[in-house]
Amino acid sequence: MVTNVKEKYIEGIIRISVKGIGYVSTDSKAPAIEIDSLNLKTALHGDRVRVLIHPEAVTPKNGFEINQTGEVAEILERKKLEFVGTLESQDNLFYLVPDDKRVYKDILINPSNLKGATAGDKALIHIIKWADPKKDPLGEVLEIIGKPGTHETEMLSIIYDRGFKSIFPKAVEDEAITLKAIEMKAQPEEAKRRRDFRHIPTFTIDPIDAKDFDDALSFQTLKDGNHEVGIHIADVSHYVHLGTALDQEAQKRATSIYLVDRTIPMLPEILSNDLCSLKPNEDKLTFSVIVTMSPTGEILKTNFEKTIIRSAKRFTYEEGQVTLDKQEGVFALELLALNQLAYALRAKKIAAGAITFENEEIKFTLDPTGQPISVYKKMRTDIHLLIEDFMLLANRLVAEYVSKLVGDKSGRFVYRVHDLPDRERLETLATFVRPLGYRLPITKEGINGQAINAFLQSVAGTPEEVMVRTATMRAMAKAIYDTKNIGHYGLAFAHYTHFTSPIRRYPDVMVHRLLDLYRRGETPVPTLLTEYHRLAAYASMREVEAQDAERDSIRYKQIEFMETKIGQVVNGVISGLAKWGIFIQETETLAEGMVRLAVLKDDFYIFDEKNYAMVGKNTGKKYRLGDPVRIKVIKTDLPARMIDFEFV
Repeated sequence: MVTNVKEKYIEGIIRISVKGIGYVSTDSKAPAIEIDSLNLKTALHGDRVRVLIHPEAVTPKNGFEINQTGEVAEILERKKLEFVGTLESQDNLFYLVPDDKRVYKDILINPSNLKGATAGDKALIHIIKWADPKKDPLGEVLEIIGKPGTHETEMLSIIYDRGFKSIFPKAVEDEAITLKAIEMKAQPEEAKRRRDFRHIPTFTIDPIDAKDFDDALSFQTLKDGNHEVGIHIADVSHYVHLGTALDQEAQKRATSIYLVDRTIPMLPEILSNDLCSLKPNEDKLTFSVIVTMSPTGEILKTNFEKTIIRSAKRFTYEEGQVTLDKQEGVFALELLALNQLAYALRAKKIAAGAITFENEEIKFTLDPTGQPISVYKKMRTDIHLLIEDFMLLANRLVAEYVSKLVGDKSGRFVYRVHDLPDRERLETLATFVRPLGYRLPITKEGINGQAINAFLQSVAGTPEEVMVRTATMRAMAKAIYDTKNIGHYGLAFAHYTHFTSPIRRYPDVMVHRLLDLYRRGETPVPTLLTEYHRLAAYASMREVEAQDAERDSIRYKQIEFMETKIGQVVNGVISGLAKWGIFIQETETLAEGMVRLAVLKDDFYIFDEKNYAMVGKNTGKKYRLGDPVRIKVIKTDLPARMIDFEFV
């Protein structure tokens, strides 16, 4: 439990910078406690620690505020002890240089613990002993990953360093194989206990490379002219039960991971891509939200039912959009009607203050060796928004239904919550965009969604749009899973959860189980709710780690692709400024690199922090945040994840 900063000790999660400095935050608004590298006492990034606060007060010195300092008194809980890095040797001593630069010590490996690894290999190691902060930690090799710089080695390194594994334990795979055989035999009898949608027009719409189809839509117009929309979700909880090896592994993984070239699934492929996946022309068990809607999008009736479906068509997003555009083809009438309903749902959501972030995403075309040969931006069209709107609707309706049943009491359900943005972050964002000519209307109450939307609309189409949208997203709180409902600020929903992706997210599996209990009039046992509270927090943490892995794989391929551009002139936008250089985001790949001040020979440049500009001392020439620029790619450094540019 975190205590007040005024007391002698605090407890919290330590963050460690690449410079080896630790920071521990408290629940208060006070600045983080700063811990010098000499006082870390073997603490690693993410550990829960007890910190002794130094007695000196925070006082100004040379015009700068000094952070409150402290030292680690005790490590209460290690976040992780497994790390990825490159093995090196010197004088018959082997040590691992971690990829994660926040690990401020190399890890010694006794030759007897190398497991066949040699100097130059990338490996996954486990720290077996580290008691003396003056000495290096001791480790053992768990797995040899491969040679640095190869595609497969680097992708696996990204996964392993965040605690994910690409291969399932044999016991889990065996259980999945047995489960499929049993369930396929039992399906005809199970179908009799479910509402049958196999005669209703039903289809899936997913990315072209998708293999795990979580959701399907059905559509029919009723005799009274209203529409019935079925939002059908793979019934994973019917197959994966508490206490099984499958469930324990899914809990541990918590989420699927999507790298540039592969998916690391939460469930074995025999489930994720086969038994549970809503593949076309196969009978599939689903848990469905059945919504009766007026032609104008008003929700008239909602049911939550166990169902069986048979998808008649597997649309890719591209195929679905062509059908909408041409207004002809298989299920054209159904898609057009659903699109009109989606527009109505979206308009209501935005009117309520939902924030409409439309950040650009990039995808790579890779050759057989994994080298990027082209890059393109992922387009969001009406068909993407259609699916998104109906998934949001299902998630919201499930949360509203259960919340009403439990009287909105905390601890009874798993919600997806999003807190109000922190005022300090908003003010930092306002300071960031002011030199660009934009004003963020912050009031005493903060800022509402409509104001943020208006602000984002004002930057649409400008060179700095991507940068400003990214900065705005970073100013928002992080959405998490919790058993206490505080609403979802970004979506402007009072009640929200995740129900629609149980193949790839464990919180959705928990939500399915709880919804089924509540709709049958049963009450979950207290021990289950306590466990789900813990798992909600764990899933939030694993989600962040999965996102970090996904971003790191993109960053790696961006730099690999930019290697092919060395010596070429490209377009970019100034995305950041620091005392040592100017950050540039390249327009085609969205890769960020730097023009170092040392290479600017035409003047001596000074960083004007107040106006976010780099100003030439003699010429007055300015490089400002958001300025479009022409740059030459002069150097890339894959291990360091760095790109060097120069202005032309």
